[in-house]
Amino acid sequence: MQLTVWTYEGPPHIGAMRVATAMRGLHYVLHAPQGDTYADLLFTMIERRDARPPVTYTTFQARDLGADTAEIFQSAAAAAYERFRPEAMIVGASCTAELIQDDPGGLAKALNLPIPVIPLELPAYQKKENWGASETFYRLVRALSGPAPASGTARERADGRRPLCNVLGPTALGFRHRDDLVEIKSLLDRLGIDVNVVAPLGASPSDLGRLAQADFNIVLYPEVARAAAQYLQKTFGQPMVETVPIGVRATIRFVEEVAVLAGVDPAAVLAGAPSRLPWYSRSVDSTYLTGKRVFIFGDATHALALARVAATEIGFKVVGLGTYTREFAREVRAEAEAHGIEALISDDYLDVEAAIQAAQPELVLGTQMERHIAKRLGVPCAVISAPIHVQDFPARHSPQMGFEGANVLFDTLVHPLMMGLEEHLIGMFREDSEFHADAAPSHLGAKPRPAPEPEPVTSITVTPAGPAPWAADAEKELKKIPFFVRGKARANTERFARERELALITVETLYDAKAHFGR
Repeated sequence: MQLTVWTYEGPPHIGAMRVATAMRGLHYVLHAPQGDTYADLLFTMIERRDARPPVTYTTFQARDLGADTAEIFQSAAAAAYERFRPEAMIVGASCTAELIQDDPGGLAKALNLPIPVIPLELPAYQKKENWGASETFYRLVRALSGPAPASGTARERADGRRPLCNVLGPTALGFRHRDDLVEIKSLLDRLGIDVNVVAPLGASPSDLGRLAQADFNIVLYPEVARAAAQYLQKTFGQPMVETVPIGVRATIRFVEEVAVLAGVDPAAVLAGAPSRLPWYSRSVDSTYLTGKRVFIFGDATHALALARVAATEIGFKVVGLGTYTREFAREVRAEAEAHGIEALISDDYLDVEAAIQAAQPELVLGTQMERHIAKRLGVPCAVISAPIHVQDFPARHSPQMGFEGANVLFDTLVHPLMMGLEEHLIGMFREDSEFHADAAPSHLGAKPRPAPEPEPVTSITVTPAGPAPWAADAEKELKKIPFFVRGKARANTERFARERELALITVETLYDAKAHFGR
């Protein structure tokens, strides 16, 4: 663990809280000091939920450490049961409370509550949020889904019954999970497949007891649901679909794989896949996008999906790919290798910023961290992964999965570049006689204002360690370059001048550097 200004993931008990908050009839008793109750804000302020998380904190204070903190936990757990009467309870410790080693699981078991109590062992100093969500969901499924069948794992479907599946992975505070779920359920319904249980989002502990009734499982977010789905596959013989349907091609593969497991015909759903992304990518307007350099960073699910969409469906060139989800480092490294680059596996935003600067992309696809980084570097950015802020929880329907999700995704990726072009044109004509800030409306025929003369360079100060200064006319010419590649042009020109020991960067230097690096 390291101290940092920003963090991509919280401690693992935040992951457990995401699962508990997503479910109904489940309560989380968290052994934590008074300061750890900040987590409520993640859901009520950022996700804008209309209810607080179902969490009871023990909120012990410093003066309690000299007394019996175990008794504080037991009292809190007993009071939580009496007040909320949940179907089941999970118990654990925050990163701070882990240090006092009170064993919440054993303490809760001693209370003999008349409901299932599932202890969580979440090592806060080795693991993080996504792992905590995965471990919590796995423990819940293992405890509540029932025993393995006595007579093998073969599954029979009664005549006339539609195929039945479970959809696993959506949680509270998940990036577009609510909207993705709407799209996936619509696809399944059009295929003639019924949804047995969606979990964790919207499920109750008793719903988890019905998981074994499904014919197969769909894993929407592997970071959360893969471990639970593997347990269900081993215990109940339920196959699973792990293709994440982000992008048109992945959605088609997803539909085909689901159809095979369900024994249905996907033709009606796939006929004229209803997305505008493929049409635009083949249109003449898309030539503006072809070959744009893009840097992608986020959780593994979204980073992997966006790399494939960017390269194969829009025509971008992936020049950077990384994730903070270390548990999926192997998959991300393999995908990066397919693009001819080396993956960045890091949870340090300073490493990510350095990698973005080195790659000189024209577009960044990342988290809210990368949004701040890209803004400082003057590069367009779109948010495609958690961690996210309130603006990434829109009230409107805005999925990333399915065919409609591909439309949303296309807008997400293309609009920053298109608006960047518009901003560039506005900047380019800022001093134009008709379009400058003080000009009257053109239909009134106002007298044009003469363009200002460039200020001459009167003195030059050269520092050996820094770049050569820019002449005023060279700076003005640099501003004509689109802002999303202006940083790269400046860096290349200064490098060109430094290598040739030029005392001043002129317009000629700018174009000489362009010709040199364009070869």
